[in-house]
Amino acid sequence: MEKEELKILAQHLANPQGEKGIEVGEMMNATNISMTLESIRTLLIEDDESILEIGHGNADHVKSILNLAKGLKYTGIDISETMHLEAKRLNQGFEKQADFVLYEGSELPFEDQTFDKIFTVNTVYFWEKPVEFLNEIFRVLKDNGTLVLTFVQRQSMEKLPFTAYNFTLYSNDEMEELISKSHFKRMRTSEKEEETKSKTENETIKRIYTILTIKK
Repeated sequence: MEKEELKILAQHLANPQGEKGIEVGEMMNATNISMTLESIRTLLIEDDESILEIGHGNADHVKSILNLAKGLKYTGIDISETMHLEAKRLNQGFEKQADFVLYEGSELPFEDQTFDKIFTVNTVYFWEKPVEFLNEIFRVLKDNGTLVLTFVQRQSMEKLPFTAYNFTLYSNDEMEELISKSHFKRMRTSEKEEETKSKTENETIKRIYTILTIKK
């Protein structure tokens, strides 16, 4: 890919827009689905819980969440209007259980202690003020709730050409230091390795990712 193409891809990975954004959303869902499902398993979802996903993409995985337990309420939030509309379209059959919210990316439009479980996959690279945003998550999470934050480690991300454009990359140590500056107090780290399809080439790549289970 040429430099300008990589820049455009990076922009769409951060905030998918229009027809190209829909394509990128489908690609993100395909390349991230194992990370997403592993993150959902880590949440240990139980009956009647309220779940928030930050940066839901096209949300083609929501049915996998709603099938895990009874009486679940899922809320997905995203900065991309394209993904907001795609998520609603792909989840028309779950309107009573799934709600999708468009927001500006820094303040979560919810009351304090609204959610039992919160998760986010591959979004932390784009947080402009990460400590402040973690504190927003802390605010809307119930006292006994769980945050699962999943990201690909710096050593794997640095090999991808598009991450040179407006991505902030983290090692495990850097991420743990970041979280220690927020209101959150406890975390457990789990490391995974997987093969996935490249976003820029017709090949598979290996990557190491981390799932952080974070508590108040």
